[in-house]
Amino acid sequence: MRELVLAYYAILRSVLRSDPRLRCCLKRCRNCRIFFLTHFCNAGRKDLRCPFGCRKTHRKRASARRTASYYRKHPDEKRRHNRNRYLLDGKAESEIKEEKRELVEGWNRPIVDHVRMVVSLIERRRVSRDEVVGMLKRISRQHSLTRRSKFDYIVRQLNRGPP
Repeated sequence: MRELVLAYYAILRSVLRSDPRLRCCLKRCRNCRIFFLTHFCNAGRKDLRCPFGCRKTHRKRASARRTASYYRKHPDEKRRHNRNRYLLDGKAESEIKEEKRELVEGWNRPIVDHVRMVVSLIERRRVSRDEVVGMLKRISRQHSLTRRSKFDYIVRQLNRGPP
């Protein structure tokens, strides 16, 4: 994990060196304290969370808090929802839709959207999601530039799945 963070910071530094106007977009995550690039419209904010998991975790916790508060006030609604879930006998349609929305051609959707935003900032043009997915596919087929043992490389390739 440490190697990934160091490689990420090296790339981030090189991007900021090559394009100094992006320095105002550099923010620190409120939870994990990692640096990341955000859009220009969020440049003045100090309450941002990184797109690498903290944002999603915070959203889930806030949703759970809101839900718990609502159902404390309206206990009959909770009983009705539980009964409907019991009668559905399986996954709800919303859960199936959520699983489909989470991945974009095998890639984590929030990460793809973040990469798309960062590439758009760097290239100073709009980049489509298809372009980003194509770029990620090309990059993932290349060998890693970091030094790893042969065993680590083989395990990584096996965990990645079929080509």
